[in-house]
Amino acid sequence: MKICFFGLGSIGKKHLKNLSYILEEKNIEFEIHAYRSSNEVLGLKNLDREIFELNNVDTDYDIVFITNPTSKHFETISYMIDKTEHMFIEKPIFEDADYNLEEISFGEGVYYIAAPLRYSSVIQKLKNIKNDYNIYSIRVISSSYLPDWRPEQDYRDVYSAKKELGGGVSIDLIHEWDYLTYLFGFPERIFNLQGQFSHLEIDSEDLSIYIAKYEDKLVELHLDYFGRETKREIQLFTDKGLIKADFIDNSIVLPDRTTLELEDNDIYKNEMYHFFDLINSKKKNFNPPEHAFKVLKLIKESE
Repeated sequence: MKICFFGLGSIGKKHLKNLSYILEEKNIEFEIHAYRSSNEVLGLKNLDREIFELNNVDTDYDIVFITNPTSKHFETISYMIDKTEHMFIEKPIFEDADYNLEEISFGEGVYYIAAPLRYSSVIQKLKNIKNDYNIYSIRVISSSYLPDWRPEQDYRDVYSAKKELGGGVSIDLIHEWDYLTYLFGFPERIFNLQGQFSHLEIDSEDLSIYIAKYEDKLVELHLDYFGRETKREIQLFTDKGLIKADFIDNSIVLPDRTTLELEDNDIYKNEMYHFFDLINSKKKNFNPPEHAFKVLKLIKESE
């Protein structure tokens, strides 16, 4: 199996590690290349070739991983679409919804956009129990401190801090809207306020607040880069009381005060297993480009 990565930042390295583990576990021979925009040689384990000139990239890959800055996704996908059988594309699919998805000729292969929170034990449990309740209202928060995301780097230099590279909480934390649409579908109406309000030295938005209306419920969503105490929670207000799910603790508190302590699974490795199942036609691709682009449009059109 011949594979190429475009972008080997923190998430790219994570995918490379999980990919190598699974290929070795399955006894699949592999060769991994990486196109590098930097001249720095990484020398990572299982990385067979580093490519520094685009015209030196091969044209016969089995899988291409699009893990470079979001602002480069459209051009990279367009360039590599006829040079690979399958693609794994890091979320979000693009930095803006102004692109015409029909300009990319997706073939018969698997084109999957990352959605790791779907593989969390919290989301899987909520998916199983949500129909047991009449849900009136949903409150979601994802709050964390951007300088703590990559402590080895100056936060002002990472793509999250730069609007032109696709940074900003609204699409950087697109996980929340992805899992909300996975659990409840798309809302009828959505309203968003966002901006840069904290002391952080960035030019992307550090706070984004959404209100969305479904036929039978309202959703409140809070996303920020400045929370000193990391929070990632969803609260469901139901006819039987409150359900509170915590992604950090991997727990769900039910209306009767019962606490479900869930397995702390490796969502990124589980996602990679799922991707290989897609390639082997064992499962349905629930996040193809069309769906991921629809989620992105939902967000961008509400601004």
